[in-house]
Amino acid sequence: MKRFAALFNALDQTTKTSVKTRALAEYFEQAPEADRLWCVALFSGRRPRRAITTTQLRALAAERAGLPLWLIEDCHPIVGDLAETIALVLPPPSRASDHSLSHWINTLRGLHDLPQEARRAPILDAWDQLDDSGRFLFNKLITGGFRIGVSRKLMTRALAMATGQDEPVLAHKLMGGWTPETTSWHALIEAEDPEADESRPYPFCLAYQLDTEPGQLGSPRDWQAEWKWDGIRGQLLLREAGHHLWSRGEELITDRFPEFARAADFLPAGTVLDGEIVAWDGAAPMPFNALQPRIGRKTVPKKLLKEAPVVLLAYDLLEHRGRDLRDRPMAERRAYLQALLAPLPEDAPIRLSPALVFDDWQAPAATRATARAQRAEGLMLKRRDSPYLSGRKKGDWWKWKLDPLTVDAVLIYAQQGSGRRATLFTDFTFAVRDGNGLVPFTKAYSGLTDEEFARITAWVRRNTLQRFGPVRQVKPEHVFEIAFEGIHESPRHKSGIALRFPRMARWRHDKAVDEANTLDDLRQILRQYA
Repeated sequence: MKRFAALFNALDQTTKTSVKTRALAEYFEQAPEADRLWCVALFSGRRPRRAITTTQLRALAAERAGLPLWLIEDCHPIVGDLAETIALVLPPPSRASDHSLSHWINTLRGLHDLPQEARRAPILDAWDQLDDSGRFLFNKLITGGFRIGVSRKLMTRALAMATGQDEPVLAHKLMGGWTPETTSWHALIEAEDPEADESRPYPFCLAYQLDTEPGQLGSPRDWQAEWKWDGIRGQLLLREAGHHLWSRGEELITDRFPEFARAADFLPAGTVLDGEIVAWDGAAPMPFNALQPRIGRKTVPKKLLKEAPVVLLAYDLLEHRGRDLRDRPMAERRAYLQALLAPLPEDAPIRLSPALVFDDWQAPAATRATARAQRAEGLMLKRRDSPYLSGRKKGDWWKWKLDPLTVDAVLIYAQQGSGRRATLFTDFTFAVRDGNGLVPFTKAYSGLTDEEFARITAWVRRNTLQRFGPVRQVKPEHVFEIAFEGIHESPRHKSGIALRFPRMARWRHDKAVDEANTLDDLRQILRQYA
C-alpha cells in the first residue's frame, strides 16, 4: 500500500502530464503484478463493491476516535471528503505494516462474506496499522469513491512506456467487461488472447465540442455531417461466438436490448458497428425519456419492448468480415457501411444513419437548426479522410450541438459542495412561478465562477430561513438563467417536468423574482420540444 500511496500522492501533486505518465510507468514496472492489475482497474473505474454504508462508516469512525457522531458529520462538509475526514480524526496506529494494495482490496472483498456486525473488526484492524496516506486510500476504497485525475489515454500511454507495446493495442486490450477477479496481468496486458477479442469492443472515437464557426474548418467538401442523435452510444459486435452490445461506458448491455439478437440474421460474422441506440416508433426516433426505462434494467418485460422498441442508427463500420477498418478513411468506411446495410429489410433492428454532404457551410447550419424536430442534439462534423482513433483527437471529429434551451428560475434551496468546494454552497434547487407561489422543478450544480460561488455562499449564510439537514431554505430573491438540453414529463417531480443536463448559465442580477418564468412557460416548452 505504501508504494501505491506514493503513486497516488505523485499523481495528486502535479498537473504535468509527463510527470504523471512517468510515475505511472514506474509503478507498472516495479509493483507486484496483482497490484499493477488493481491499479489499472481502479484508474479505469473498476472499483471493489462497497461492503459498508457511509452512515455505518461514520459511526464506526466516531466510535474509534472517541468523538460524537455529530462532530464527524459537521467536519465532513468542511473537509469535503469522507475518506479524508476519517483519516484525520482517527488516533495514531498502534503498529505498522507494509501489506500490498491487493492485500487490502482482498480484505475489503472478504467483508461481503461476513455478517454485518462482523465487518467492523477487519476495518478497525486496518485503521490500526495503516499510516495517514494508507488510511485515506483504504477509506476511499471502502466508500467506492476512488477517483483521480488520470485519463484512460494517459494510463494507456504509461502502460505503453512500461511494456513497450503500442498504445492502440493496449487501448483495445483494456476494453470490455474484465475485472481483476476474472483475469490476470499476464492475460490482460502481456498475452494475446483471440477468444477475448471475440467479445471485446474497440475503444470509442470521441469528438470535441465545436465552439467556433464551422467555416474555420476549411473546405466543406472535406467534411461529412451527421445527426448527433439523442440516445445511447454503442458498439454492436457480431462474431462467431455470438453478438455483444457495449455502451460507450464499457458496460455490456446485450440483455437489455434483445432486439439486436436478430442482427445475426442479416449481417455476417466479423461485423462491428458504431452507432446510436434510440427508441424507434417505426419511422423516426422517439424522445430520450422513452428510452430511459430500459437503461437500468437487466431484463425487459414485453410491455416495455412494445412501448419502446429500439434500433441502432449505425454511422460507422469498424470491422467488416473480420477485417479491422479503423485505419481506413472515414469516407471509405462509410461506403462499406452503406453497401452492408442497403439490403437489410425494413424490420431489421439496424438503420443507416443518414449522412449530409454539402458544398457550403450554410447548408449544414440550416439543417442543424432543425435538430430538435429530428430528436437530435445537433450535428456531428467528421473529416472524410479521418481514421477511427481511440479517444479524442482535436481536428478530426466535432460535435456541433444546438444552443441550449433556457428559463429564468428562482433559487430556493442550497447545499454545500464537496472536495475543493466543500466550504461553498454549490448545489442549488430552483423554482418557477405558479400563480402566487413557487414550484421547484430542477437542481443545478455547475456554471458559476468561483467568485460567484463565493458571493452566493456569503448570501446563503445571511439569508437562511430553515435547515433540513445539510440543505438550507433561503429567501426567494435571486434569479438564475438555467440552461438545459431537453425537457420531458415526469410524474416523480412536483412540477410534473424534468430537465436534461441542467446548469446555471448566468446569475440574472437584472431580474426580479416576479420576472422569472412560470410553470406554464415550461409546459409550453414541453409541448414544443418534447
